[in-house]
Parts: sequence; structure tokens; C-alpha cells
Amino acid sequence: MIRLRRMIKIIRVVGKYRLDLLLDKHKLPLGARLLLAPAILFGPAHEDRGERLRKSLEELGPIFVKFGQLLSTRPDLVPDDISSELSALQDNVPPFSSAVFKQNVETALAGKTDDLFQSFESEPLASASVAQVHAAVLADGQEVVVKAVRPNIEKTIRKDLALLYTLARLILKYSEDGQRLHPVEVVKDYESVIIEELNLQSEGANASLLRHNFADSSMLHVPEIHWPYSNKDVLVMERIYGIPVTDMEQLEAASVDLKLLAERGVEIFFTQVFEHNFFHADMHPGNIFVSKKNPDTPGYIAIDCAITGSLSNDERYILARMLQAVIKQNYKSLAQLFISSEWVNPSSNVIELENTLRACCEPIFEKPLSEIEFGKLLLYLFQSTRPFGLSLQPSLVLLQKTLIHIEGMGRQIYPELDFWGLAEPYLDNWLSEQFSPLKIKDFILENKDELMLKASEMPGFIYEALDEIRGYSKNKRIYEEKIHIMQMQLQKEKYIIRFIGVGIIVLCGIFLMLT
Repeated sequence: MIRLRRMIKIIRVVGKYRLDLLLDKHKLPLGARLLLAPAILFGPAHEDRGERLRKSLEELGPIFVKFGQLLSTRPDLVPDDISSELSALQDNVPPFSSAVFKQNVETALAGKTDDLFQSFESEPLASASVAQVHAAVLADGQEVVVKAVRPNIEKTIRKDLALLYTLARLILKYSEDGQRLHPVEVVKDYESVIIEELNLQSEGANASLLRHNFADSSMLHVPEIHWPYSNKDVLVMERIYGIPVTDMEQLEAASVDLKLLAERGVEIFFTQVFEHNFFHADMHPGNIFVSKKNPDTPGYIAIDCAITGSLSNDERYILARMLQAVIKQNYKSLAQLFISSEWVNPSSNVIELENTLRACCEPIFEKPLSEIEFGKLLLYLFQSTRPFGLSLQPSLVLLQKTLIHIEGMGRQIYPELDFWGLAEPYLDNWLSEQFSPLKIKDFILENKDELMLKASEMPGFIYEALDEIRGYSKNKRIYEEKIHIMQMQLQKEKYIIRFIGVGIIVLCGIFLMLT
């Protein structure tokens, strides 16, 4: 019954904002057409499609708002006019009762708040769609914040997810773009993100790792997690006091070095992605503060580590080369990387893709570098390659969103931020380090078992190949294709043997130098 009422509300909202006009209704089944038929009673649409979609999601509630926020970061799926409108969605919901909050905390921690805390503030510090935050003081006097999920939020999320899956399957079946958009996979990605946000223990673990990664750095501080008071339903962490990153009046009053602060934001981004391979993927201004300590060497404070990301080694290497190609305006290399990484259809014409990328970038590069936003340039690149079947992994989408946030904050802090000048030497150094003798040594040591296994398999593989070749004259047509495949495999194995040999020589050289 509840699901039926929810579906009725969705149909009413679709009609109110004439979202039916975004569909090719002639291709829908009769039942769907009948459900959408009353939409005409709401009259013609008076706003553009992006605005109508944004308002409809806001009316449907926070779970749909968060889904819209996710879609706003998918240039491979959503046209830019819709994406820009969805990016304006705000996850603001009224707080729920402090009495209910306390009750949830007491249930989760199996104790009374009066016994667990020296004091507990009834007014929330923040309220969002998934959780709410209150200030408190531990028995030992430490100031903390207490975060707990909303009551019955998981049931609400599960019901809305079921409806989203239904809509996704309809799009897949009846939309011309269904196969390209992968709507079911998009909802599945969203499900993994939103369900993960319900597990506060996971958020705490993310925060602890990020804190550990920057333990010896003054650039970024992450609040300490108080694990004796934390679990999947409640998270208790160090309370921080900082200046909101976009509060320029406070930053200037505190005599913060704004140029250094902006540059450190860029350094934090590249350090997280390429050195630590673990990055905070929700670094919007509401989650970032500036420490009041040491204004001459200012540092950031990051909160809310529910959403994080990491890349495979191949993804990091491809991304670094791609960013480098963008900076150097090497469109041929950029096109080849898009194809070889399979971010676009592998059968794409490299010359056509190169020309598309050039047409996208050259007008932008007419501006001074200081006026070009790197993150938005990547967004334009992704949008321009959509006709070539652009498909991005969720981790890369998170990364692109993070880059836009970091660069946007940096330029707001210091408008003359030279993002390009900071990025280019960093990427050049990182890429060159990947082929240094020490990196090769580390690779061999980390993968020695797998490499030795491949080497041990070589003799048997060669004998099998020779037996196959001996029968070639008898079964020429049958074996012709097999011979080609084996030649490719032999070539691959030859490179592996060479790599092992070079690695061993390099290792010996290093060890000799060290002794």
C-alpha cells in the first residue's frame, strides 16, 4: 500500500512538472501511457527541462535529491543543461526530534546519554537526509560531535530504490538510449553509495585511514574517531573549530596566507589520488574548514568521509597521462588514451575523436590559463566524447567531481591560482617515477610470486605450441586462427620474460650499489 501511494505521488509529480514530455510515449507500453495520460491536465510546460527535473526531485524528497546530485556528476549520461541544473540540488532537510536522536544513540551504545556524556546539546549542529549531528562532551572533558542515522531511513531508502529500479528497467526497455545509459547499473551504483552512508562504522574507518595518511602533514587534519563510542549506527568524533573554507572575511581577518592555502588544496588532491590512492570524494565547501592555527602555513580540516574513492594502478596511470596530454594540448595522444582505456568505444575512429577533442579544447585555450578551470575542462571533454560511447567508472566520476570542488574552492580563495602550473610538474614527476629502478624493484618484489609462476609455465606452453604447429600442415585451415592466437600469446610471454630479466639486472645493480 505504501509503495502504491509512493508511485501515485511520483506520477502526480511527473504530471505537475510535465516530465512526460521528456519521454517518447509512443514507444511505451499501453499501461505506462495510460498512467501518464492525466499529465496533460496540468497544461503546458513553462520552464526548461532541467529546471522541471530539479524541482520534481526536490518535491519527491531527499533520496531522490541525492540521486539527482549523483546524476549531475555523470557527463557521460546527462546532457549539460540538465547536469548544470541538477548540480544546484541541496540536501537540506528539517531536523528530527532531539529526544528521538538521544533514544537512537542510547539504543546503539547500550547506555544512557547522561552516563556516556558529561553534556549533550539538544539543538543539532547539522541535519541531512541520512544523518543528524549533535555536539557533546565526553566524561573526560573531550569535546565531540555525535552523528546518528535518521529513524527508519533504511526502510525509506529501500522503498525508493525499488521504485528507481522499476523506472530504470522501463528506460532500458523502452528508451532508444537505454542500452547506452545503463540505467540499472546507474541505480546500482547509487544504491552502493547511499547504503554505504548508512553504515557509520564505514565512514569512521574512512576517516581513520585519511587521518593516518596525513598524520605527518600539516596540510590536512581529519577529526579523530572515538571508537569505544562508535559503531554502524552512531559515530562519535573529535569536535573541530575552523573557519568555513569560503568565508573570505574570516580568512582575511585571521591573516591566512590565501595563496599558499589555495596551492595546498591542489597538493592535497594530487597527494590523495596518486600517492595514497585514497581520496575524500565529497569535498564540497560544507565539509571543508581552515584551521585557525598557523595562518602563515595554513591547513585544511576535512569532515564527513562517508564517500571516498580509489583507482586501480592502470586507472591512475591512464588518468595521469590523460591530464598531462590535456595540459600539453596533445589531442592525438588524448584520443588514443580514450580509446585504449575503453572510456569510449574501442572501435572509435582515432582521427575523428582527435578532431572532436581539439574542437572542444582550442576555444577554451584561447583564454589565459589563469581563467581556465581544469575540472570543468575535463567535464567538457567528457561531454564532447558522449557520441563516441563514453562510459566512465564510478571511481572516475567521483574523482572528476572532487577535482571540480577542489579547484573551485582554490580559485575562490585565491583567484590567481595557477592550477596548471602546479599540476604539470607534479604529473611529469609522478609518471617518470613509475619507471624508476626503485619502482621496478618494488614491482618485482610485490609481484614476484606471480612473475615466477608465469616463468615456470613457459616451457610447457612452448611445447604445446610446437605440437600445435606440427599439425599445421595437416589441418591448415583449422589451425590458421589458432596459430595467430598463439603467436600473440608467445609475443606477450616474451615481453614478460624480458621484463623479468631486466628487473633482475636492475635489482642486482641496485644491490651492488647499496653494498
